[in-house]
Amino acid sequence: MTLNPGYPERAKARIPGGASKPWSLLVAAMMVLSLTVATLTASPAHARGTPDGFADLAERLQPAVVNISTTTIMSDRGPEMPQFPPGSPFDEFFKEFFDKRGNGNGNNQNAIPRRATSLGSGFIIDPEGYIVTNNHVIQDAEEITVILYDDTVLKAEVVGRDAKVDVALLKVDTKRKLPSVSFGDSDQARVGDWVMAIGNPFGLGGTVTAGIISAKTRDINAGPYDSFIQTDASINRGNSGGPLFNMDGEVIGINTAIFSPSGGSVGIGFATPANLAKQVLTDLRKYGKTRRGWLGVRIQTVSDEIAESLGLKRTYGALVSSIQDGSPAATAGVQVGDVVLEFNGREIKDMRRLPAIVAETEIGSKVSMEVWRNGERKTLKVTVGELAEEDEQDSEAPAKAAPTAEVGDTAIAALGINVAPLSDASRERFDIPADAKGLVVTDVNAKSQAAEKGLRQGDVIVEANQTALTAPADLTAQAAKAKETGRKSLLLLVQNSSGMRFVALPLTE
Repeated sequence: MTLNPGYPERAKARIPGGASKPWSLLVAAMMVLSLTVATLTASPAHARGTPDGFADLAERLQPAVVNISTTTIMSDRGPEMPQFPPGSPFDEFFKEFFDKRGNGNGNNQNAIPRRATSLGSGFIIDPEGYIVTNNHVIQDAEEITVILYDDTVLKAEVVGRDAKVDVALLKVDTKRKLPSVSFGDSDQARVGDWVMAIGNPFGLGGTVTAGIISAKTRDINAGPYDSFIQTDASINRGNSGGPLFNMDGEVIGINTAIFSPSGGSVGIGFATPANLAKQVLTDLRKYGKTRRGWLGVRIQTVSDEIAESLGLKRTYGALVSSIQDGSPAATAGVQVGDVVLEFNGREIKDMRRLPAIVAETEIGSKVSMEVWRNGERKTLKVTVGELAEEDEQDSEAPAKAAPTAEVGDTAIAALGINVAPLSDASRERFDIPADAKGLVVTDVNAKSQAAEKGLRQGDVIVEANQTALTAPADLTAQAAKAKETGRKSLLLLVQNSSGMRFVALPLTE
């Protein structure tokens, strides 16, 4: 949209009494000039107007977008045979019928395999024949066929793929240079920017749609590194793996998923950001697998109650609940209870952003990390390690229920729980590790916030307000201290069979 400031057709300055002066025109001109400068200054320098059309851009980019067809061999089991009473005439009839089809009991060696075909999209990023698509487009495929813009059909091989980001890199052999496109900076894309999608919806072939960026950093629970670009450009089945372009013709996203109650486009599509995919694709091409950065912490969400209990002015960051021995975080001096606010200069707006940002960071690089500790910001330097498959970066698992509590406990009315010092009997009863320290939860008020937040009998409260606990009186004192300082909740570090986690409990009267 072009903004045209409106000016009066004629500007005339008059002196008192209404007499015009020759210099009035000069004054008026200066007024108009100042308005123009002010208007131009207030407008963003990189703002774009509404494009006159997408034809030139589409004509230039379509040759680099391909259709992908995959074939999967499936055993044709078909419907299961109905169950009848022994000796029933129907039993013999249906058994003979299903055996002929090869799916009477699933063991017929003459069963004819079924070939299932699916369609998707992709785009060429290298004239030598490297093609990007979604992992789910080519997953379990026996054969992968790429159809170029000029209808040339080529067989493709998988160079590498990453299920967590849903990206795959293919390679086709060709004697000619292929048209290709390049990635842009998806971080620079703004909500409201125009975008264009090209793909193969419903197998119709090269199709161009346009829209805007509706939102960024969307988490749709598709994987641990969700940070999707949301767009209202029409995306349907078959568009998966196709490119999302900005108005410079750069790929800023890989169309991956849609939200659709009907199965068709309802204007809510999701694309994997280019900046997340680029490093993955570089690794796939170089190593055949993804190498991700690793910090070595288990983290959890910073809730409003946790932020308030720690003195944070707003709710953001990732709360460190435990640290792996010998990890980069341990070496850098990260402590349990730290809230990671920034990593490598990028703000951690919510817990799920930290694993994604760490994963994108170059392995072996030394970066700064801002944490909130004891009511103030602290800067640490950490050398990023390499993530192994078994390493976890978050902890949100619910605690398991434990047996009935022991007697002789102390009620903490302000928190809605009963606690007791750890003893040999309680360790045995609740299967608490010998190295665990703190207070065991012996009872939880079913109507309390403690119960709502998942505290259970057998949980061990290690710390309260980042202070170690050895007796119920310690917990009572920390609750009283929090009230005295005006805090509305008390931050607890809780240990159970699922590991360590922080829980912020509101303080009641």
